[in-house]
Amino acid sequence: MEPVISTTIITPVILSGGSGTRLWPLSRSHRPKQLLPLTCDRTMLQMTSDRCRDAARFAAPIIVTNALHATEIAQQLTEEAPRAIILEPAGRNTAPAIALAALEVTSGTPLLVMPSDHVIENLPAFHDAIAAALPLVEQGWLVTFGITPDKPETGYGYIRRGEAVAPGVQKVDAFVEKPSLERATEYLSDGNYSWNGGIFLFRADAYLAALEQFEPEMVAAVRASLTDAAREGRMVIPAADAFLSAKSESIDYAVMEKADRVAVVPVEMGWSDVGSWDALHALGSSDGSGNVIKGDVLAIDTEGCLLRSEGPVITTAGVRDLIVVATRDAVMILPRGSSQEVKKIVEGLKATGHATLDIPF
Repeated sequence: MEPVISTTIITPVILSGGSGTRLWPLSRSHRPKQLLPLTCDRTMLQMTSDRCRDAARFAAPIIVTNALHATEIAQQLTEEAPRAIILEPAGRNTAPAIALAALEVTSGTPLLVMPSDHVIENLPAFHDAIAAALPLVEQGWLVTFGITPDKPETGYGYIRRGEAVAPGVQKVDAFVEKPSLERATEYLSDGNYSWNGGIFLFRADAYLAALEQFEPEMVAAVRASLTDAAREGRMVIPAADAFLSAKSESIDYAVMEKADRVAVVPVEMGWSDVGSWDALHALGSSDGSGNVIKGDVLAIDTEGCLLRSEGPVITTAGVRDLIVVATRDAVMILPRGSSQEVKKIVEGLKATGHATLDIPF
C-alpha cells in the first residue's frame, strides 16, 4: 500500500468528545472545558482550530463530537467552518472516532489528529514538527508527537524513542503506561522518553489499513455506521446501532502499539493538556504574589492562589496556596497541589444527582 499523495494539504481532525469534569465547577457536561475560554478570550476548541488556519497547508477541519455539543461547536467555529461535524451516538474512545474521520476523506489524505482541549504555546515549533513528519507520513508511516518532559510526571503515558528514521524523527520503541514517580524520574534522567500527548499525523488509508489488520470488526462497524448515516448540512450522524457495535478502544491500544511503522517527532512546544486547576495556575499570568486571578476578586495578603469567579465576588485575606473557583451556583475550595481531588468531588455530586454537574454555565 504505497499510493502517491497528490497533495500535502493536511486535514485536521479535532476530537471534542470529553466531559472535562476535572475542571468542575466551571466545566459541565453540557459545556465541557474545550468549549470554555480558560487561558485567553478564545475557547480551547477555537484555539485548536486556530493552529490550522493556514490554507496553504491545512484544509477545513473535521470535528468528532456528540450531539449535546454540536450546536455550540458550530457557533464557535464560524470563522473557520468545519468540513464536517461528526456526531458520535456515544463515545467509543479514540480509535473508532478517528476511523469516522478517516472514512470521510479521500484515501491518501493526511490527517492531523488533535484533542480539542490542549494548549500549545509555541506554534512554530509544532508546525516544524509537522513538516518533519510529513515525508514519512507520505510513505505510509503512522506518526505521533512526543512532548519533551520537564518534570517526572506520573499522570501521562510515555513514548520510548528508538533509532532515527528521518531528520528529527525517531522510530517508536515502546509506548509506556503511566509510571510511578520513581520510574518517571528514571525516564527523565534517561533523556530518551517523551510524554504521549495524543497528537497524531498519518494518511487516512494507512490508519484504516492498520485498523483493518488489528481490529477488522471495528472498521466494519464504523463503515456501516457511515453507510447509513444521516446528513444535515455539515452534520454527519452515524447510524447508532452500527457504531455502538464497535469496540471501545483507544488508538494507542488498537493501532499504535501494534503497527510496525510507527514514528515519533520529539518536540518542545509549550504543551499542556490543561488537566487540572493546578495546570491552569501554572499557565496563567500571576501577580507579584504568585496569584492567578480572573473575575471579580479582592485578594488581600494572599499568595500563590488561583482565584477565579464567573459570578459572585471572591474575597480573600491572609491565605496561601489555595484554589478558589466560584460560579453562579457553586463554589469550590482546595489546597493548591490537590486539584486531582476534584474527581472525588464530582463523584460525590454524581452520587446525589446534583444539578451542578449538568447545568450549562
